Amino acid sequence: MSLLSTLKEDLANARTHDPAARGDLENALVYSGLHAIWSHRLAHRLWVRGAKGPARILSQFTRFLTGVEIHPGATIGRRFFIDHGMGVVIGETAEIGDDVMLYHGVTLGGSELVQRKRHPTIGDGVMVGAGAKVLGPITIGAGSAIGGNAVVTKDAPPDSILVGIPAKIRPRKADEHTPLVEPASYVDDLQNNI
Repeated sequence: MSLLSTLKEDLANARTHDPAARGDLENALVYSGLHAIWSHRLAHRLWVRGAKGPARILSQFTRFLTGVEIHPGATIGRRFFIDHGMGVVIGETAEIGDDVMLYHGVTLGGSELVQRKRHPTIGDGVMVGAGAKVLGPITIGAGSAIGGNAVVTKDAPPDSILVGIPAKIRPRKADEHTPLVEPASYVDDLQNNI
């Protein structure tokens, strides 16, 4: 995707996820979650090209400005949205799929001090509630939802609901699955508007 297409997709995604979103210009200027994601994309490019020092400096500067800390080594998919942003921490080996939404105060953190995969893998379409902590090299299956302030330290299959401390996992009920957008129609709508 081109830079312009990516920016447009991110702005459309913000409107989809936030009923308070008034317009693209305002969102581009005031949404700290968007600023953090845009900065991360640049920092990640630097990181994978071997410019690790400049990547870390950019990520720390972005943290100072937005209150969102995303390690430049983290891998993040398309249409990722951080609502409110403040206090979000995403570790170096975290992997985040497409269409994921995080609320403020979320930590995707490590649980061990070793140089290997030590942060979570979050599947496509996962929602992580405010204050939740997802810790360790675990996998959260696609279409799952993690409740606010939950502490998750174990893998969860797709379409799970995770709540509590420590989080208890249960399957999503049919009436609980209400995706914001069907991915195929979303992409078609986006391409028609570019």
